[in-house]
Amino acid sequence: MSSLVPGIERALSDKSSTSNLKIEALVFTRLVMASNPPVVFHPHIQALTNPVLAAVNERYYKVTSEALRVCGELVKAIRPELVQSPSFNFIPYVQPIYSTILKRLTAQDQDQEVKECAITCMGLIISLLGDQLKRELGVCLPLLLDRLRNEITRLTTVKAFATIAESPLKIDLSCILGQAVLELTTFLRKANRALRLASLGTLNALLIAYGDKIGSSSYESIIIELSSLISDADLHMTALALELCCTMMKDKRHHSYAGVVVKERVLPQALVLVKSPLLQGQALQTLQGFFTALVQSASTSFDILLDALLSTARGSSSGGGPASKQAFHSVAQCAAVLCLAAPDAKCSSIVSMLINSVENSLGQDATQLLSLLCLGEIGRRKDLHSHINLEGVIIRSFQSPSEEIKSAASYALGNIAVGNLSKYLTFILSQIDNQSKLQYLLLHSLKEVIARQSTDDAGKVDFKGTDVQKILALLFTHCQSEEEGIRNVVAECLGKLAILEPGKLVPALKHVRRAAVSALSTAAHNKAVLVKDLLPALLPLLYDQTVIKKELIRTVDLGPFKHTVDDGLELRKGAFECVDTLLDNCLDQIDPSSFIDPYLLSGLSDHYDVKMPCHLILSKLAEKCPSAVLAVVDTLVEPLERTVTTKMKPDAVKQEVDRNEDMIRSALRAIESLNRISGDASSRFKAFMNNVVKSGPLAERYNAVRHESDAVVTGDIMDMS
Repeated sequence: MSSLVPGIERALSDKSSTSNLKIEALVFTRLVMASNPPVVFHPHIQALTNPVLAAVNERYYKVTSEALRVCGELVKAIRPELVQSPSFNFIPYVQPIYSTILKRLTAQDQDQEVKECAITCMGLIISLLGDQLKRELGVCLPLLLDRLRNEITRLTTVKAFATIAESPLKIDLSCILGQAVLELTTFLRKANRALRLASLGTLNALLIAYGDKIGSSSYESIIIELSSLISDADLHMTALALELCCTMMKDKRHHSYAGVVVKERVLPQALVLVKSPLLQGQALQTLQGFFTALVQSASTSFDILLDALLSTARGSSSGGGPASKQAFHSVAQCAAVLCLAAPDAKCSSIVSMLINSVENSLGQDATQLLSLLCLGEIGRRKDLHSHINLEGVIIRSFQSPSEEIKSAASYALGNIAVGNLSKYLTFILSQIDNQSKLQYLLLHSLKEVIARQSTDDAGKVDFKGTDVQKILALLFTHCQSEEEGIRNVVAECLGKLAILEPGKLVPALKHVRRAAVSALSTAAHNKAVLVKDLLPALLPLLYDQTVIKKELIRTVDLGPFKHTVDDGLELRKGAFECVDTLLDNCLDQIDPSSFIDPYLLSGLSDHYDVKMPCHLILSKLAEKCPSAVLAVVDTLVEPLERTVTTKMKPDAVKQEVDRNEDMIRSALRAIESLNRISGDASSRFKAFMNNVVKSGPLAERYNAVRHESDAVVTGDIMDMS
């Protein structure tokens, strides 16, 4: 840094420096300061401060705005830790920086960008240095309030107030707090979405830090505005609105009053939202916290709220059409967190009620389905072993004629096992071996157990080494099942287990084929780092699965005619799809030349289902590894030509014709990718393009594909710009 600072200083201070040079120097300084520890700059603060502050007073707005951004980084650097005895004496720099920024903040006739940068910088100064500016707060805070009331600068000012509110210094905002909250509340009804989102975040920060200084009337006004923001039309905004509700209900001074208003104004919208098939992610998590906070605010009876929540799913199914699958899951999750917020005795009685409902709700599918899902969600978060024969009740639901009930029972059993692995995991594994007719559902239960180990953090009990070994042995036993559904679930289990135990699982997968390919693809897609180091050993095995194996091809005698069945087709297709995933996430571990010839060449001449992913791979390789593709472009011509010139039989049905058209278009896309990189390609590829692709019946289809490709490229360029 010592060698860079003099150059920066000269670029900013030298009278002969052009504006462009100053801008580049300021941008460089800002990026360097943002990407290095503050302590690196402490020996150079004196040298940097004066030229940067001088640049703030420049007349050219681009220099000024960039200098203001550097000032923000400078403020962060001089006081990175808000402690009483800092390692760096920042006090001499407080007044010079504040005075310079205040001058820009008060100026009226200046560019919009400069105004916004000055507001942002002042927000940082107050949040990090406000305890040294107590007398000045009476000047700068009203200025920020004025900017908040200005339509042009209000969005930037909203964000600046969020920065101030989140400061550990607890800046005294008493001179403008009430007025700022009032302005922010009115912003919640504005059409500008970005303004509403920012206002929600800032209000939340202000209520957390200054809730005891805000009156009840302000709380009521905020809640009234929030009630109109909660819907599935904008789940991100809904999550922020619900989070703000939770903050108000947790406030020690206002929680009871806030809870009453929220119950009247927001709860009806929340009960509508929980039924939405779109509800997921952060919005669903925040909604769970909302119901918990509502009960804990003592404004709503637990029994009344739980009954209202459960009735939303039951009522949706009995009136107004059936509830969506997601609605049942959402209600179950919210009901579970509600039960966990209740005393243990109350929670236990609810679990008993749900178990009884499962046993005695035959013919009432909605009630039984919801009860099973609730048991699963509660069991995932709380050990339910004290409820005798719970697993027996659940597994009896596997016999239901309803597929939804069976699926819910499988889900419930797996999630209950997460709460007590030592009891219920052993039960699931033994039942898989002993209940052949229920294996598919039991394997889905096992999949839930494995999946929760990798996604749940709170209250999770990790697998023991012996558990993993037992699961692996069982999965490898069933990966050769005659039922395709069972093999698919086994593959999913292996893939999810590979994320948890890559060291144990990945080496063992060389004994399996189709399940192993699926597992490798899953691991590479979700956590490529787990398999990268193993690829040198795994890739030859994977490539071998792309080759047609005669021993997997059999002839079935159907009486008047014979039918050829290729049992290796799905394996080859899966292997190429796995390679496609690896090209996205592990390209640095792959030698494209050794894959293209012979494996990709073989795939380009294979069955329709194999050719399609091979065309995608070829396009991807042409983009990412053009030299490797050009080296063998001659050998690619023959299989591609055979594909695009394929003619259907006269008696072919429409489905066969459509599939062939899709395959030709797919091949033409790959050919266009080759054409883009061909340049001075060999005469054979040029002849193929001129004589086959660009002429005759293919010309029109090729032009359509080419225009489609050009549109995609143009869109990407526009997005980048």
